[in-house]
Amino acid sequence: MSCRIAVGQAVLSADLTVPPNPRGVVAFAHGSGSGRHSPRNRYVAGELARGGLATLLMDLLTPEEEAEDLLTGRLRFDIPLLADRVIGAIDWLERDDTLGRLPVGLFGASTGAAAALVAAADRPTRVGAIVSRGGRPDLAGDALQRVVAPTLLIVGGKDTEVIWLNELAQARLGGESQLEIVPGASHLFEEPGTLERVAALARDWFVRHLSAVPQT
Repeated sequence: MSCRIAVGQAVLSADLTVPPNPRGVVAFAHGSGSGRHSPRNRYVAGELARGGLATLLMDLLTPEEEAEDLLTGRLRFDIPLLADRVIGAIDWLERDDTLGRLPVGLFGASTGAAAALVAAADRPTRVGAIVSRGGRPDLAGDALQRVVAPTLLIVGGKDTEVIWLNELAQARLGGESQLEIVPGASHLFEEPGTLERVAALARDWFVRHLSAVPQT
């Protein structure tokens, strides 16, 4: 289902999928130069839906902002702006009669992972689990120590610099965390079988941790 989410002065486009009797809802925070149509995120969202999780794929930038970002690359690294958009999505879900009672998970990729972590630190009672795919959690800065939601950091084995950045970030996280390195995978997980591994890890993490959160 297509929907629109108002966050401040911005109106963001999103796609919401709700399976029967969902056990939680996962909002996606895309990374650099990406959006709700990202084939990688849509694949992962499909696997989460098969695991009984509702998913919210959203554009964190408006069309005008996306056009600017294509020229400057500035907004994709504006973590406070992106985090505010993720927080807006969390609050939008909470106002929904059906989804508002469900625990929320956040799936972040690249710079979107930092935005998801900052949002989780700001909404600690709403966010029950986080997964980062090839993310830059280090960009969440001081918010990392305020994150209490269980956090899974997934990095490709070939993505050596990002592995190091994830290790630094993990050491600062305030809650439970796990670093999973996918052998043979590069930053975008384009190698055969690697994205499937990401999806399985994310599904299992969200199902385990969101199922443990009491529904309101």
